[in-house]
Amino acid sequence: MRYAQTCIALLRVVVGAWFLKAVSTKFTLAYAAGVIPYPAVSPRFLAVHSKRVAEFAADNPVEWYKDFLKETVLPHATLFATLQACGEVVVGLGLVLGLFTGLTALIGLGLSLNYGLATQWMSFGQQGFHLLLITSMVIFLVTGAGRLWGLDQLLLQRLKSWRLRVLM
Repeated sequence: MRYAQTCIALLRVVVGAWFLKAVSTKFTLAYAAGVIPYPAVSPRFLAVHSKRVAEFAADNPVEWYKDFLKETVLPHATLFATLQACGEVVVGLGLVLGLFTGLTALIGLGLSLNYGLATQWMSFGQQGFHLLLITSMVIFLVTGAGRLWGLDQLLLQRLKSWRLRVLM
């Protein structure tokens, strides 16, 4: 393929934009000391999250995952809602900017696997969508997708440490 890296970079940016769109309703502005704004997970998302997790666990045929949702996620729903929202921001920004794309794709793979396990039994559309997200994350991991149209390319030119290069 003549333009394989260009196509992968385009896919990376589109998937990153999807993650940012997905997280757009999960954050709100809170104010420290009544004046200094900072992003915070919205109370609406925190309230809805536990209901959705209970729905995902109700008839889930994957017993170990159903138990994980009921015994670990539900009792700590606020923590997991916050982790989900923050993870989606990291994945969205990382993919759009092509920044630490390897690490970003690994986080995205974890999120996508969890979303897939939670919803795969609900509909064929859910299965297909999450399979595409999982496949995209694997492609980003193995191809160095941030090295074209991304900040990884600039960082690789300046970094000598192999430890940081692994993240890209």
